[in-house]
Amino acid sequence: MLIPYILAASSVFAQEKPKAYKQEITGTKLSFEMQGIPGGTFLMGSKKGKPDEQPVHEVKVDSFWIGTYEVIWDIYEPFLYKDLEVSHNVGAVAANVDAVTRPTKPYLDMTFGMGKEGQPALAMTHYNAIQFCKWLYARTGEFYRLPTEAEWEYACRAGTTTEFSFGNDEKKLGDFAWYDANSDGKTHKVGAKKPNPWGLYDMYGNVSEWTYDQYLPEFYASFIDTKASNPVANPEKLYPMVVRGGAYNDTATDSRSAARFPSDPAWKQLDPQIPKSNWWFPEAPFVGLRLLRPLVKPSQEYIDAYYNKAPIKDL
Repeated sequence: MLIPYILAASSVFAQEKPKAYKQEITGTKLSFEMQGIPGGTFLMGSKKGKPDEQPVHEVKVDSFWIGTYEVIWDIYEPFLYKDLEVSHNVGAVAANVDAVTRPTKPYLDMTFGMGKEGQPALAMTHYNAIQFCKWLYARTGEFYRLPTEAEWEYACRAGTTTEFSFGNDEKKLGDFAWYDANSDGKTHKVGAKKPNPWGLYDMYGNVSEWTYDQYLPEFYASFIDTKASNPVANPEKLYPMVVRGGAYNDTATDSRSAARFPSDPAWKQLDPQIPKSNWWFPEAPFVGLRLLRPLVKPSQEYIDAYYNKAPIKDL
C-alpha cells in the first residue's frame, strides 16, 4: 500500500496560500496555469445528496496548487506521441524524458470528433493519467499528481457550503458549466464559462476529473467521530476509482460539489485487446483530469513509488 506522505505534512503550511504561476514545459513552448489554494478545514459531503456522500464530516487539507483549467490535448498529446513531442521540442529530448513509458497509440479517434485545440483531453485511464504526471515530472522537475477526493472537493467548493460554489440554484449552472442541458452532447474549450470563487474553471461539467482515490461507498462513515486530516483511499484494485465534477453529458444534480462517481469496467467493453488496454477507456469520452502539485514536495522515495506503481491487468 502506498502510504500518502500528505498525512505527515507539516501543519505549519496549513493556511499558506501558494502564489499562482505558469508552468513552462521545459524544452518546449508549451505551458499551463496553476492556481494556489490555501489549506484549511471544510465540511465534505452533502446532507441532501446520495448515501455515498454522507455523513457530512469535517476535513482538513494542506495547501496546494491545482490546475486553473482541465488538462487540454495541446499539453497531453506530446506525451502520447513521441514524434509530436519532438516537433514541439527545442533541441533534443532529454534522456530521462525519453525513458518515460508512453501509452499505446489508440485505435480510435480519442477526441470522438469533439475537437483538440483548447479542448480537454479525455478517455485516459487512471494509470494513464498518473503516467502523464510522471512525464511532466521528467520535463519540469516538479511533482504533479492527481488530487485526492478531499482536495478536489475542497478546491471545488472554494470556501462555500452550498450544493454548488455559486449557491443551491442549479438553474445557474449554465453560467459555470457545460452539462447535458447546454453542451450539445460534446466537450467545449476550457475556460469559456465563469470560474469558481478561487479562480478555477470547469470544475463542474465539460469532463469529469480523475481523483487518486479508490471509490469506497461508505468511506465517509470512517470519519464520524474524528476530523479527517488529508484523507485518501489508496487504490488497491483496478475498479472502481473516483471521478468528480460531472461531464458534458451529466445532469446538474450529478455535477454538484459533493457528487461522487465510480469508474466502470464497461468503459472498456468494446476494447478488442486481451488483456484490455492499461491506457484507454474507449467508451468514456467524458473523463479527463486536472493536475495538482502539493506545497510540500514529498521525498524521492514517495515520488518514485507514486509514479512507478505497476498497472493492474484488466482481463
